[in-house]
Amino acid sequence: MRVRVMASRHSAFYSPLLSCVTFLRLDGHEVGYDVLGPRQRSYALLRDGEVDVMQSAVSSNWAPREQGIEPLPVHFAQINQRDGFFIVGRQPEPDFNWKHLEGKTLLADHGLQPLVMLKYALKLNGADWKKIKVIDAGPPARMEAAFSAGTGDYVHLQAPVGAGEIIASVGASTPPVAFSSLCCARACQKTADYATFLKAYERAREWVRTAPAGEIAAKEASFFPGVDVGILAAAVTRYQGLGCWEGGIRIEPELYEQALNVFQSAGALAWRHRYDEVVG
Repeated sequence: MRVRVMASRHSAFYSPLLSCVTFLRLDGHEVGYDVLGPRQRSYALLRDGEVDVMQSAVSSNWAPREQGIEPLPVHFAQINQRDGFFIVGRQPEPDFNWKHLEGKTLLADHGLQPLVMLKYALKLNGADWKKIKVIDAGPPARMEAAFSAGTGDYVHLQAPVGAGEIIASVGASTPPVAFSSLCCARACQKTADYATFLKAYERAREWVRTAPAGEIAAKEASFFPGVDVGILAAAVTRYQGLGCWEGGIRIEPELYEQALNVFQSAGALAWRHRYDEVVG
């Protein structure tokens, strides 16, 4: 089997997919892995047959649907059922309250879903977005570099985090949600390669959910050159503890509806998109 996998983001948060790629390669399959570029569009890559499987989110279908873009990919498996972003400060804050962000400077990830989820968490936990000085410092690597250079009081990142102290979890502060998922072209689901991939992914996700974090970190270390394996293991431990990979691989309707709730609360939806239009 030859399958081309692409991630919209690269993080230990997506360990189930990374482990799936590793398992398939060990089984003798040819599996490519790349990260989406700034001017690439996942739906176009899948539509045009340039990629077979994309790590994305059900929410990625909504804006294109509202623009009349078709065909769009089908989301077929859950990766994470919790937001995987953290609020990182310059020192430990054991008594952190979300209102502590008011009057402070926050380097926030301005990707659509992370930003919408962050605003939702702030509102849910009694903090006022308008009272925070929010900075768009660019992609995560630039955000972390800016924070390390002294910009901002807090930064909003996925793990592993190389600078500062994790003081709060967006995922732990909000309900479970269809946060990230795997998608493909609908025609792909009719192939034998799809069935092989899905079986391997189900095995990988369960392994990542239950295996010791050190074993997982060691197996996926090649995906994170320059990152200490201990830091990688700590990131996996955090995501296991959050329950990001709990449940099966099915995208549950209630998690999908919660994602709609989050986007609707931020005014980021023109209408509520039906589950069967996006998930299959």
